[in-house]
Amino acid sequence: MTFFEFLAKFPTEKAAIDYFFNARYHNILTCNHCGEEVKVYKDRKRAKVCHCHNCDNTFSPFTDTIFEKSSTDIRKWFYAIHLVLNGKKGISACQLQRELGVMYKTAWRMLRLIREAMGNEDMSKAFECFVEIDETYIGGRPRKQNLKLDKNGKPIPAPKSKRGRGTDKTPVVGVKERGTNKVYAQVALPNEKGQKLTGKQLLAILDKVCKDGTTVASDDFKSYGILDQKDVKKFIHVTVNHSLGQYSAGNGVHTNNIENFWSLIKRQWVGTHHHYSIKYMQGYIDKMCFRQNHRKNDQAFDTLLKRCVLAA
Repeated sequence: MTFFEFLAKFPTEKAAIDYFFNARYHNILTCNHCGEEVKVYKDRKRAKVCHCHNCDNTFSPFTDTIFEKSSTDIRKWFYAIHLVLNGKKGISACQLQRELGVMYKTAWRMLRLIREAMGNEDMSKAFECFVEIDETYIGGRPRKQNLKLDKNGKPIPAPKSKRGRGTDKTPVVGVKERGTNKVYAQVALPNEKGQKLTGKQLLAILDKVCKDGTTVASDDFKSYGILDQKDVKKFIHVTVNHSLGQYSAGNGVHTNNIENFWSLIKRQWVGTHHHYSIKYMQGYIDKMCFRQNHRKNDQAFDTLLKRCVLAA
């Protein structure tokens, strides 16, 4: 949707509110309390309030959505969603603040809740046939350390900061299906022993999103060896050996597609946000997954609008 299409679709605040009513209730206004569909009417004076004559209760269709308890115009919320969907590398809270003319705290909260809506999807057993799995590490480039001196005044070489496995950065595991090009990514926090990316963690992610019998392509990371164990074998496991400089083992066995997705994740970090904490990292990952999964969906705005309902 272009900017001019947005203006034509939502010329007024009332038009935006009515559009959400129809999107949530499929053109049939339904009471949130008793489920009545006939004796339910919009309040003439309060645009965001409805009344049910069956149970004599008032309710707001924005209850249990990301718009609940927000005094910001719904039209501004919709425009924020429009900007997030159109921004390939995302949009920062400072930029949204300038675009909408709201306070920074308001813009930051809006973006956080929009990302929450983007991740509001059940991906259980969504993938089958052929998937690629890989991991990346997010945390920016390590800063240069000040050189320490030994007792003779000579500089002690600083230990080299590791990249990838063994680093202090936060690991993210991604699974991409070949047929649909859909992707699922999850922040992998350390387990109880402080270890990162164990075989059980990787298997749990695959169990969540893949059906049994799915062919899984991975690199030669030793934790993927759990996929070949007889007692847990649920998938057909094929590998490509990156440590030997092999990036395709032939017959379509590679992880290049999921690695392309990682490049977009890193561009979001470097080009727009520069930093985000582990607490909110999953939201940023969910945003990029939604953009990837719906990049060819002409109705992506409506799809996201329905996901804004966080509770049934």
